[in-house]
Amino acid sequence: MEVIGDVVNYYSQNFSYVAHEFFRHFLMAAYGVLFAAIVAIPLGVLIARYGRLSNWVIQVANIIQTIPHLAMLSILMLAMGLGANTVIAALFLYSILPILKNTYTGIVNVDQVLLDSGKAMGMTKGQILRMVELPLALSVMMAGLRNALIIAISIVAIGAFFGAGGLGDIIIRGTNVTDGTAIILAGAIPTALMAIIADLIMGTLEKLLNPVKTAKKGPADVEAA
Repeated sequence: MEVIGDVVNYYSQNFSYVAHEFFRHFLMAAYGVLFAAIVAIPLGVLIARYGRLSNWVIQVANIIQTIPHLAMLSILMLAMGLGANTVIAALFLYSILPILKNTYTGIVNVDQVLLDSGKAMGMTKGQILRMVELPLALSVMMAGLRNALIIAISIVAIGAFFGAGGLGDIIIRGTNVTDGTAIILAGAIPTALMAIIADLIMGTLEKLLNPVKTAKKGPADVEAA
């Protein structure tokens, strides 16, 4: 209970600082995922069109994903220096794989009957992509964005060691003082809450965008059956 009281006291005395670092933490994660989506979604559509490219492109993304976070950040730091840009670049690289794979999977799993129906209606390839494939694949793509954002939030905490700030900066301050448990928790708790809230929101959007929705059977439906 004493530790909880210390955490509450830290928040009351440093609310503006914690809020600023919370916002900074989220922005870095969001920017990394956004930039990755701008590249990975069109690339996922492209490799879905040209299947021979898919193994090569996904394999390269897999290799990037296997590099340890600290190693990736250290390499980028040598090229870009300390700061938020280095962390955002790392998030960009790590977010490509889940977004790319889910975009590719969503596009290739669209029912061929629906594609043939679109062609029969005189739709062009661009119209089929925009009006049939992307809407049907959107929930799967959203799952990739969801995974990427959760990963990004965790990596940003490590980015504080590279001068990026964020909630990880509070955790580091706690490790540098005697009996800094309350300060460590003051940074760790909002980091965990951010990841949980992001997961819940993205999961809800994923369900809402799912084109296949099962309706509950009412009494009349059961009786008719």
